[in-house]
Amino acid sequence: MTTFFQIPSFVTILDFVGTFAFAISGIRLASAKRFDWFGAYVVGLATAIGGGTIRDLLLDVTPTWMTNPMYLICTALAMFFVILFGKYVIRLNHTFFLFDTIGLALFTIVGFSKAYALGYPFWIAIIMGSITGAAGGVLRDIFINEIPLIFRKEIYAMACVIGGLVYWICLVSDMDSVLSQIIGGITVFITRILAVKYKITLPILKGDSENP
Repeated sequence: MTTFFQIPSFVTILDFVGTFAFAISGIRLASAKRFDWFGAYVVGLATAIGGGTIRDLLLDVTPTWMTNPMYLICTALAMFFVILFGKYVIRLNHTFFLFDTIGLALFTIVGFSKAYALGYPFWIAIIMGSITGAAGGVLRDIFINEIPLIFRKEIYAMACVIGGLVYWICLVSDMDSVLSQIIGGITVFITRILAVKYKITLPILKGDSENP
């Protein structure tokens, strides 16, 4: 008997939730820059699928949004969410940070899981998780003419690396895969929260500011 409906895996659910969260973060910033609806949707979509697309191209697989329209739909839902609740979402100072951090954590685990399932070593999986989590934000910031967070002194991509490493340690410790994913995602989330709260940063590379 043919099955027309399949229950999505936990990683797929994380992917969709992460898409929604990242799309909101992009649309929220686009609205602050006074983008029109179409422009805001493009920024939200680039934020949501940018990292995953780069990851899939590096892994030599078809980008997931080209085989499943749910990513476009999730972005549209995020757009409507911001439109309906815009006066609350846009004015809240911590809205962008919250949704961006949620998306970062979820996409890191999705990217790691996909690369690891394809048989790549853990260090490649960590890189793929970091690209999935951080690259969309880079595209978002470029589109709205801001310096990408990954290039600032804030802990951003490094949170992905730490979460991916914790996720891998849980896996090699024979921990349940879903529990490992939850722990890895929470690690990314907490690392980012603590880094911002306590202003924990990486050392800044200082050069000669004077002209020769």
